[in-house]
Amino acid sequence: MRGDAINLGAADQAIGGQAPLRALYSPEERARRDSTRWTLVQGLLAPFQFVVFLVSLALVLRSLITDQGAFAADMSVVFKTLTLYTIMITGSIWEKVVFGKWLFAPAFFWEDVFSMLVLALHTAYLVMLFGQIGTFEERMTIALAGYAAYVINAGQFLLKLRAARLQAAAMETRS
Repeated sequence: MRGDAINLGAADQAIGGQAPLRALYSPEERARRDSTRWTLVQGLLAPFQFVVFLVSLALVLRSLITDQGAFAADMSVVFKTLTLYTIMITGSIWEKVVFGKWLFAPAFFWEDVFSMLVLALHTAYLVMLFGQIGTFEERMTIALAGYAAYVINAGQFLLKLRAARLQAAAMETRS
């Protein structure tokens, strides 16, 4: 069950005598996570999206600094946004398989909340581009805000991945 916490002993205690932290995955969730192909899909898409982000960031900054390459910058942001939509859709499927919820499962609630901000900023960029709203610089400002939010969101997920690895290591040492 989702509400069942795994007690990992002292390693699972919060500092300052607070209540024990809830394990990231129950044994059933871990088994579903490890058996679904969507885990591999997410594992491949995440670094791909990061590479797309780095290339696009370089193109956006180049275009803002040199006033050249606006089309390439726009297309890179569109591609980054499509990549983001893809990872969000497949991530939602992964969350449904593992946790039984399409989004906002307790283990990933705040990551999902922040992902909505990332999606909103990227979508606002697309609305500006295709609706011919604002200047190139204004569009790129929205794109860069989306990219900053993406970096924070990626950091959230990396911290969660680290927590999952620490949980797995703690469970192995207890076995």
